[in-house]
Amino acid sequence: MLEALTIQLAAAQALSAEQVRHAVTALTDEAIAAPTKAEFLARLAQKGETAEEIAAFASTLREKSIHPPIENSWRELNEILDIVGTGGDRLGTFNISTTSAIVCAAAGVVVAKHGNRAVTSQSGSADVLEALGIRIDLSPAEAAVALREKKFAFFFAPNFHPAFKHIAPARKLCAERGQRTIFNFLGPLLNPAHPTAMLVGVPRAELGAALAKVLQALGVRRGMVVTGKVAAEKAAGQAATIDELSTLGDNFVAEFYHERGFTKSLLTLENFPLQPAQLADLLGGDKFQNAEITRQILAGKDRGPKRDAVLLNAGAALFVAGKTKSLAEGWELAGETIDAGAASAKLAELAS
Repeated sequence: MLEALTIQLAAAQALSAEQVRHAVTALTDEAIAAPTKAEFLARLAQKGETAEEIAAFASTLREKSIHPPIENSWRELNEILDIVGTGGDRLGTFNISTTSAIVCAAAGVVVAKHGNRAVTSQSGSADVLEALGIRIDLSPAEAAVALREKKFAFFFAPNFHPAFKHIAPARKLCAERGQRTIFNFLGPLLNPAHPTAMLVGVPRAELGAALAKVLQALGVRRGMVVTGKVAAEKAAGQAATIDELSTLGDNFVAEFYHERGFTKSLLTLENFPLQPAQLADLLGGDKFQNAEITRQILAGKDRGPKRDAVLLNAGAALFVAGKTKSLAEGWELAGETIDAGAASAKLAELAS
């Protein structure tokens, strides 16, 4: 079945929802070889995933996941935020989303961070949080308690998606070949806490509207999907893009809020007090180097371009979560949260 679907994808023909269900069954079957799965995932990515395909994969995989005990009554009273870059831009920046998530929690927003170890980078969210001393192996019950009591919990994907262990070897093969897969997009859609507010970064602008509509279909109340421009790359002579809000160029934004409809726009940054910067100023390293970058930013010691990147992304997330009335107001609150010592204190609390 998977080979037949791979042939269909190679012919640039989209999958139906029923075919996606068959594909998920095959991908989670340990009896099917990893190279066969990797070829399917590569062909799907090369064709270009449709919004319908992404939604079908997300809903099918959600059915196979483990759900934490979060009461619906509590969820109705609290906006639950996730802020995440989907990966795949291969630019080597530090963990901007994870650092921004801690700032948001320190500002009083409930943050359910869903992630894994690195696949297409040196340091995934799980890697850097582990290096910061924050537990990443919480059980579903422990994660629910942390969310209520500390306003932050990390939902480590392998603990909530046991079927993924049979997909991991295929994803690794694709990563070794420089091939991103649909799972870069699916990660944010499979957060077991079912966030009500999401800021999601994708590496290509044409994916933004489709993914935002998938989030809307899955029940997210407030969402923003972004792709940022960075300086022109010498080799290609074209602007590269980053799966975050970028301080290095304009940003493509697709957004929706429960009080208003779906919109697309271009966010320019002339009204933000940005310092001159280039991509090299935002680069990270391994998990230990990135953890130290995060500590310096949260402690208010690093006040350079990396801080700007966090203020912009945390500011947008605070706006998406309904904590502020604009992105500019979110930027200000993020800066105040760091400078008052609340961000550093939140890190210490989470690592205690």
